[in-house]
Amino acid sequence: MSAEYQVNGSVAVITLNNPPVNGLGLATRTAAVDGIRKALADDSVKAIVITGAGKVFSGGADIKEFNSPKALTEPTLHTLINVAEGSTKPVVAAIHSVCMGGGLELALGCNYRVAMPGAQIALPEVKLGLLPGAGGTQRLPRVLGLEMALNMIVSGAPVLSDKLAGTALFDEVFAADANLVDSAVAFATKVADVRPLPRVRDRKVEYPNHEAFLQFSRNTVKAMAGPFPAPLECVETVAASVTKKFEDGLKFERERFLHLIQTPESKALRHAFFAERVASKVPDVPSDTPTRAIKKAAIIGAGTMGGGIAMNFANAGIPVVLVETKQEALDKGLATIRKNYENTMKKGKLTPEKFEQRVGLITGTLSYDEIADADIVIEAVFEEMGVKESVFRKLDSVMKPGAILASNTSTLDLNRIASFTNRPQDVVGTHFFSPANVMKLLEVVRGEKTGKDVLATTMALSKKLRKTGVVSGVCDGFIGNRMIEQYSRQAGFLLDEGALPEQVDKAIEKFGFAMGPFRMIDMAGNDIGWAIRKRRNIESPEFTYSKTADLLCEQGRFGQKTGAGWYDYKAGDRKAYPSQDVNDMIVGHSAQLGVERRTISDQEIVERLVYSLVNEGAKILEEGIAMRASDIDMVYLTGYGFPLFRGGPMFYADQVGLSNVLMAMDKYAKGRHGDAWTPAPLMVKLAAEGKGFNS
Repeated sequence: MSAEYQVNGSVAVITLNNPPVNGLGLATRTAAVDGIRKALADDSVKAIVITGAGKVFSGGADIKEFNSPKALTEPTLHTLINVAEGSTKPVVAAIHSVCMGGGLELALGCNYRVAMPGAQIALPEVKLGLLPGAGGTQRLPRVLGLEMALNMIVSGAPVLSDKLAGTALFDEVFAADANLVDSAVAFATKVADVRPLPRVRDRKVEYPNHEAFLQFSRNTVKAMAGPFPAPLECVETVAASVTKKFEDGLKFERERFLHLIQTPESKALRHAFFAERVASKVPDVPSDTPTRAIKKAAIIGAGTMGGGIAMNFANAGIPVVLVETKQEALDKGLATIRKNYENTMKKGKLTPEKFEQRVGLITGTLSYDEIADADIVIEAVFEEMGVKESVFRKLDSVMKPGAILASNTSTLDLNRIASFTNRPQDVVGTHFFSPANVMKLLEVVRGEKTGKDVLATTMALSKKLRKTGVVSGVCDGFIGNRMIEQYSRQAGFLLDEGALPEQVDKAIEKFGFAMGPFRMIDMAGNDIGWAIRKRRNIESPEFTYSKTADLLCEQGRFGQKTGAGWYDYKAGDRKAYPSQDVNDMIVGHSAQLGVERRTISDQEIVERLVYSLVNEGAKILEEGIAMRASDIDMVYLTGYGFPLFRGGPMFYADQVGLSNVLMAMDKYAKGRHGDAWTPAPLMVKLAAEGKGFNS
């Protein structure tokens, strides 16, 4: 059902019913329009109430209909709003819990709005690179005033209905214990005979010296919007509510909306929005798969990673025990966690009560026996198979039946780790990203024997921990690190051929990455990559790298932690200063190789780094390590600083065109280390068919 109709005395009540958020899809719009028309044709009906079923008034457009013909099929959202606004009987929007986007625009088209306290009110379209396209930029300033409406529209952030009580947005905000529908019907009965019917469109936006305020807003928003055009377009359309007649303002809003929907930035944001929602869906694990209760957690290892993971559990209200082998290491880990929370408290982001509560949820022990009753245990020890083996054999012997045994490994074979236990069905990979209490990504590694209920539980847990969980199959490095290895290899080859670390980093940061490859590895620690290359050298000797990274490590330049890496660092300063010693070493190494250094363009740097990610991503997709291209994009957007406005590596390649990517790769295949550019068969196939990874 999409909208229910019933008559309560002399009031028709139309209840939007399209779970979970009463999205205004075609069926819901049609039923709502039919309901209003039915009420207008019934002489016994004096007023109309529109409300939402369940826990929501309306979350706005139905995302399932985005980019489909249904979104533009009559009655459109504009038509529904016009029917409500043109009603000859008063229409009252009865709002509770959530009223956002098109839902708020519909409410603004009604004659009256009443609400429960605590309802979230928002026009969040800017977060998808858009602006409100059904009158929101013209009507909201008429009820909230120019300044408050502009702040809401440019930020997209929700405001609670109680905070908006007393503005012209709401005619009444009921008491918390009121019955919404009964109260709304009583209100509608009271105003049933009031004429003329009030309409938001008939109000004026009064703001003294609006020109100066709008110019100030343009300057501020321009400085903060970065590469995204939507925030500034929001300012211009809201400005039209003051400077143009209502109908002209609506027309201008529509023009700017249609312009934004075609921009690459909005396409990228919408792709990311859908990618995040679909990432949690595993085709062979139905949504009703039973999950295991997670009421207590344990972490093996109280280092940077273990401590960060523990904070995630405490933040979610789950008690967690840290296990260490030495008291000194345990004390240090717990002290670091406490200090992290103290810093958050000093910034005003944590109350003293929450501080005590979270710190109190994290305890430590030197004994495995004390964690035997935990529902999940996550191993966060040194990335070496022998160390993992001893930990998992121990966990297998002490943990209760049904406990989930998880590994935070970033590259090692999870199936082999699972084989160290007598319960491989309970073993899963939970690859957190550093700093674990900040980074959104959680790579959930599915072993060949991982139980479906274990996978479902881990994905549900990722949501509870406020992470974006992405499922990966088992391979060396999983999705993220397997791809970043190719990216890092190209960065090294660029040094051999003529570039220097600062040029490479600046080029990719200008493209939009949060951090270039050399600043990134300096932050993570060059010794980590060194250990992986040594292991690779034994397992896959044909896999070649630039030797510069090894030469750097041989000098003890491990990055920020040692005060020297690819760059020089000063005490208490995280800024990367170009190092003459390192640059001399790079130039000297090229001479030793007999390579004549050349000028390398920023375009070549960006293409080689990004397309190396894309090509490896295509292989990962082909092998079934990732379920879908958008999952790879999610990994890179939430874990590796890939620019959000470009939508992730696979989406970016689709936008460039796979045939264009292949053409560039063919050019680089003719250069030094050309064997690194053998294209993934999937990419060749899709390009030949004129398709993209996300087709």
